[in-house]
Amino acid sequence: MADPIFTPSNGKEVLVTGSLAFDQIMDFPGKFQDHILPDKLHMINLSFLVSDLRLRRGGCAANIAYTLALLGEKPRIVAAAGNDFDGYRDYLEELGIDVSGIRTFDDLQTACCFITTDRSDNQITGFHPGAMGRAGEISLGDAANAQKAEYAIVAPDDPAAMLRHAREAKEAGVPLLFDPSFQVIALEGEDLRTAADGAEAVFVNDYEFEVFKEKSGLSEKDLMGLARFWVVTLGEKGSRILVRGEGRIEVPPAKAKEVVDPTGAGDAFRAGFMAGLLREQPLDVCGRMGSVASVYAVEHKGTQEHRYTQEEFAERYRASFG
Repeated sequence: MADPIFTPSNGKEVLVTGSLAFDQIMDFPGKFQDHILPDKLHMINLSFLVSDLRLRRGGCAANIAYTLALLGEKPRIVAAAGNDFDGYRDYLEELGIDVSGIRTFDDLQTACCFITTDRSDNQITGFHPGAMGRAGEISLGDAANAQKAEYAIVAPDDPAAMLRHAREAKEAGVPLLFDPSFQVIALEGEDLRTAADGAEAVFVNDYEFEVFKEKSGLSEKDLMGLARFWVVTLGEKGSRILVRGEGRIEVPPAKAKEVVDPTGAGDAFRAGFMAGLLREQPLDVCGRMGSVASVYAVEHKGTQEHRYTQEEFAERYRASFG
């Protein structure tokens, strides 16, 4: 009998909202800290000579959907794109991703992210939202009502769109996975509380978790009253799952062969975790699947450059966790 951990969920659909973007990824061969003078922080004017420049397909929604497709799942993206998206759309369709929920705005370009990473894996990022700024005009409710989905993940996007899509998922009765990620900075405390309230899960890293607590004015205990569980990623230390009424689950990291580029690791983790949920696995197994998915991402430059078969994923899982 096939191991259910590594067997796709037989067509269970998941709705994926979030940004669609092109990433301009640059490598700085030095360290940012060597060029920032503490006594001149009020007048920073820096120029970095980068050693590498690559244009990659990216965006949180597409990154998550990409890894879900690698794992044999059936994601449907609900997001905003611009007038330069046709080639990207074709590429996603070839991967088996449902792009029917992507709306194109012909008067705008697709969002673009400019990421510079130093040799200590610190990053400086600039982001032009483009069509993403219109994502709030797209209804997640229409997609949810057209075909019942197992889950809907609301990943980083235009803040107004994130709030709308979180609300519509709950109204449609689709279990919500709220992934505010770096948008905890842009969202107000009340909005964060409202979006998380009634969610199945919330995904953040350890820094974002602290920001969430501070902005919402809630303690860790209070946050457990909002979502059924919280997934807090800890970088190279793995992740922690906080479950209402059950306490903490510590998830060890998977073993990376080498760390090439951390960009996109969080999105890959979420997709691996979701694949576990779709296969009705225990939360600790979901966390381990997320860990394995994330190390594939960090071993490559770019957020959608990793490749593997489901058999290779299973072997990697066993190599890390037995």
